[in-house]
Amino acid sequence: MAFKVDLTLDCADPLRLAEFYKTVLGYVDEPPPAPFATRAEWLEQFGDDDGGAAAWLYDPDGVAPRLSLLPVPEPKTAKNRLHMDVRVAGTGTPERRWARITEAADRFVAAGATRLGEFAGHHIVLADPEGNELCLG
Repeated sequence: MAFKVDLTLDCADPLRLAEFYKTVLGYVDEPPPAPFATRAEWLEQFGDDDGGAAAWLYDPDGVAPRLSLLPVPEPKTAKNRLHMDVRVAGTGTPERRWARITEAADRFVAAGATRLGEFAGHHIVLADPEGNELCLG
C-alpha cells in the first residue's frame, strides 16, 4: 500500500510563511477541494471561521509533499521534533554539488531564512522565518 505524506506547520503567520516556501521551493497555492469554490466555504463545514489565516501549498510537479500552514497562538519554544530535508537537484562532482547547495542556501537566506550551521560538503542547517529548522543538502 502506498501512502502520500503531507506536512503541517503550526505557525504565527501562515501567509508570510507560505510566501517564503513558495519563493524557495517553487510551491503554489492549492485550490480548495471540489466541489468548494473557496477555502472559506470548505472550512465552514468544520465550523472554522479563521481559514483566511491558513495556507495550503503544493508542489506543481507533484513530487514533494503538500504543506499546510496553520495558525496557532503559542510561539515555537524548542527544536523541531520533525524537520524537512530539502534536496538540491543535480549531478556532477562533489564540489559542483556543494556549490549548488550553498547557492540554494543563499537564496533561502535572501527570502528570510537564517543560517544555523554547516556541514561542509554535505548539508546546511537553516531556519525558516519562524524558526523552523530545515536541512538543505
